[in-house]
Amino acid sequence: MIIGTAGHIDHGKSALVRALTGVQTDRLAAEKERGISIELGYAYLPIPDHDEILGFIDVPGHEALIHTMVAGATGMRFAMLVVAADDGAMPQTHEHIAILELLGIERGCVVITKSDTVDASRLEQVKSQLTNILQNTFLATSPIFAVNSLAPEDEGGIDALRQYLFEQAVQIHALRAQGPFRLAVDRSFTLSGHGTVVTGTVFGGHLDLQQPLAERLRIMPAGIPVRARRIHAQDQPSSTARVGQRCAVNIAGVGADDIQRGQWLAEEYCFEPTRRIDVEMHMLASSQTELRTWSPAHIHIGAAHHHAHCVPLTTHWVQPNDRALVQLVFDEPVCVLPGDRFIVRDAQARHTIAGGRVLDVHAPDRKRRSQKRIDWLESMNAVLQGADIEQLLVHAPYGFSRTALNRLPTETRWAEQPAPEGCVWVGPEGEPQQILIAASIWAQLEKDLLTALAWAHQRYPDDPGVERARLRRMVAPRAPDVLWDALLTHLQQQGQLHLNGAWYHLPDHTVSLSADEDAYAEQIMTFAWEGRYNPPWIRDIAKELSVDEQTLRSIGRKLVRQGRLFQVVRDLFYHREHVIDLALLLKELAADSGVRVATYRDHINVGRKRTIQILEFFERIGFSRRVGDIHYLRKDSRFLDSI
Repeated sequence: MIIGTAGHIDHGKSALVRALTGVQTDRLAAEKERGISIELGYAYLPIPDHDEILGFIDVPGHEALIHTMVAGATGMRFAMLVVAADDGAMPQTHEHIAILELLGIERGCVVITKSDTVDASRLEQVKSQLTNILQNTFLATSPIFAVNSLAPEDEGGIDALRQYLFEQAVQIHALRAQGPFRLAVDRSFTLSGHGTVVTGTVFGGHLDLQQPLAERLRIMPAGIPVRARRIHAQDQPSSTARVGQRCAVNIAGVGADDIQRGQWLAEEYCFEPTRRIDVEMHMLASSQTELRTWSPAHIHIGAAHHHAHCVPLTTHWVQPNDRALVQLVFDEPVCVLPGDRFIVRDAQARHTIAGGRVLDVHAPDRKRRSQKRIDWLESMNAVLQGADIEQLLVHAPYGFSRTALNRLPTETRWAEQPAPEGCVWVGPEGEPQQILIAASIWAQLEKDLLTALAWAHQRYPDDPGVERARLRRMVAPRAPDVLWDALLTHLQQQGQLHLNGAWYHLPDHTVSLSADEDAYAEQIMTFAWEGRYNPPWIRDIAKELSVDEQTLRSIGRKLVRQGRLFQVVRDLFYHREHVIDLALLLKELAADSGVRVATYRDHINVGRKRTIQILEFFERIGFSRRVGDIHYLRKDSRFLDSI
């Protein structure tokens, strides 16, 4: 169990930890000289006749060091609110209580220090003051201990407190190893003979040195690959690191100077760095400010401190004591998961004004206030509080992958469950990327795809169909590859969708050639082949063969539907093999930074007008895109893979 101190500066938090554990947590020269904590301090205390070890985090109390206090408080499971008998509750006392509540800490006790400096009357007065202050907080029914930390052997307060902490640690159940492994780094250093060591609290998952995971870790959000070599958990050598423990991990692959407080040691697929997150925010009643669109703020998540702008989603501003949905837009990429708690301080970082919980780590910048979006966020909030996953899936247009479900801090491990009623698993069976989606949404996607294809066939009757990537942009632009491929495969298996080369089409969008048409078709194919990158127009072929132009045009379109020709522009048909060559050349020239018309023209040795027609054809089928004068490949196109 991780126990943390909280309270005003110079109220004896470090002395209290030393009295309980015998460990001096102030390790910096400046801390010892000035007699105040500047950095986080740590100490450990084994429980007699038990394998549990108490971990203590001693946090600074000065108002200028609240960011350091939050970095330590984020990993606590149990808080000791420390108040000096002579001073009583002070400004940082109130702020620390608010921070602990916003971080979701539910257990703790109150310790009155310096009890030897006051008489019994004053001690009762402070107890009464604290009872009033704490009556609506998680500490309302917690015991109050009066101690003299400087002479713990002379009075029973420290012994009683220590015994109480032992009892609480045994009663509090160990946290379940939910989600992927991640440790919030609050310190990094080099240990002679061992190399780089990072320390912090394990927020999720389980790391075992004997398992392959130990070889596939990342420093995030930097994405630096590292491997774990040794672990100290709760100040003891260990082969494992578990959620809720304070750990030091010896890692290989990076120097200590390349790691900063606030980063994460995590599984390689744990995080996807983001700059936008949607959250539920609770403004403190004591806040002296309100948040409007683009209000700047300091955000503390895990051990990290970030700058962000706030965008209220359900109101024009968030006032004191309000609860609201808000989007946070960060100045730099951050790593968070749904359910993570955070603290908000004002633009000057002088006052704690709010806190809350992360709902979505990939928030959109468009339509972020739409009713569909608000419904999704409210459903996610309900699931994080224990509701069934079905409540969220009916508002999730693309479902959730097993990986995404594993990231949810819920009691039920939805990624390991059969599909709930009204939901289906789609995609590769049992794989991390398999998706759980509401059956109603899946059926609507099927309908939308077939409707889009019918429209395309009517709008472009001469085209053989629609290429995969372009069809996705028409139906579900943000659908992940796994979901989209599963949808296409399912409709093909049902006989509602056919694939001809790279083109998807409805079953009735097909053609056959008569014997007479077949003879003309072979001649058209010959002209297209011999013309290479500059084939003749259909009117010129008709004149050469003395055949009706409309007859040849109709046959050419049928050949397009069969996938043997491509109609680059009306009445200009290219042989399939030459289009492949042109596509491969475009892929080569545009691979790094795109290609201009002139460069492509010089390589295919045709005129500028014809070059533009070819490039526009590739844009139309979804193989490339134009930005200004530069043509780029579309990364999601599978044109060359399937043709």
